[in-house]
Amino acid sequence: MGNGATAQPVAVNGHRAARKNGHDPARNGDADAEVAVSAARRLARGRVLVLNASYEPLNVCTVRRALVLLLKEKAEVLERGDGVLRSETMRIDRPEVIRLISFVRVPRDIHRRRITRKAVLARDGWTCQYCGSNRHGLTVDHVIPRSRGGESVWENIVASCAPCNRKKGNRLPQEIRMHPKRRPRPPGPTVFIRIAAPRTPATWEPYLLTA
Repeated sequence: MGNGATAQPVAVNGHRAARKNGHDPARNGDADAEVAVSAARRLARGRVLVLNASYEPLNVCTVRRALVLLLKEKAEVLERGDGVLRSETMRIDRPEVIRLISFVRVPRDIHRRRITRKAVLARDGWTCQYCGSNRHGLTVDHVIPRSRGGESVWENIVASCAPCNRKKGNRLPQEIRMHPKRRPRPPGPTVFIRIAAPRTPATWEPYLLTA
């Protein structure tokens, strides 16, 4: 009975000593688990570039959405990033660029419906289309002022610095001799991809530059 009686207190005292010295196995295990979960969440929060079957950039999706497409064999991985996503039954390298297996037809006017200040500035390279400056506080300008019958369409809106916007006012380009350096037009999908993910991974660039 003496051996049995001393076994439990020794274990308890040892456990307490470990806690006192900061070596609690249970707590260390919890800390390791928290680190693993945090790392997994960081990986899952990343963005993935989605290409059409023709390699044309379509959009940006979450890692989770990309994994669903891959597991359903609706897409393939073209570029992999750092990190591994694990589950109880599989281990998958984190995707950065995926390509759809089947071609998706995109309506020609899909981007016409999404006119925003940020999209206009991104399309024009964050540069005033009248003087060429890229100063902070850029605005957008209707080439043909709305007060003169101009429409709010891609072909009539350009990036403009505040001084040029004030100078032009509600006058027509020929009246003040201020014409955009480039003819405005609807942007391609690359503009919206860069807005969705301002810090694009290096692995995306070859696919965006050819778009």
